[in-house]
Amino acid sequence: MKCPYCGYEEDKVIDSRPTEEGYAIRRRRECLGCRQRFTTYENLERKPLMVIKRDNSRQTFDPTKLLNRLLIACAKRPVSISVLEEIVADIESSFYREHMREITSTEIGDKVMERLKEVDEVAYVRFASVYKDFTDVDTFTKEIKKIKKER
Repeated sequence: MKCPYCGYEEDKVIDSRPTEEGYAIRRRRECLGCRQRFTTYENLERKPLMVIKRDNSRQTFDPTKLLNRLLIACAKRPVSISVLEEIVADIESSFYREHMREITSTEIGDKVMERLKEVDEVAYVRFASVYKDFTDVDTFTKEIKKIKKER
C-alpha cells in the first residue's frame, strides 16, 4: 500500500476492525517511511446486480441513483439521510441475500415503497406518484385512503 503522504510502499497495520455493516474491514496503518497514519478499507468484492428496466433494457444497480430518488421524495420531510442510506443498503443487501443477479425496477420500487411507508407517509405518496405514474387527483386520493385504512 502506497503512503498517501510520501508514496513510500511499506507500512504496518496498527488496528483492524469490521465496519458497522460488516462487509468491509477498516485498517489503520502507519507509513514506515514518514510515520504518518492513514486509514484503508478492504471491501468484499461483489458481482454487480443488473436492473431490468420497464423497456427491457439492462443497467447495473446504482445505489446512489436510488438514494437520490429517495432524497427527492423526502424533500422538506423530517427524514435523516442516514435513514435513507440505511434503506438503500438494506434493499441492496436483500437482493444479494436472495442470490439475485438480475432484478426488475418493479422489485426495487416495491421494496422502496414498503420501507417508505414505515418511515414517512408523505414521502411514500410522493414516491408512489412517480413510481405508479399517478395521472390524476383521484389516484392520489385512493392511495391516501389506502394508507389511512392500513393504519
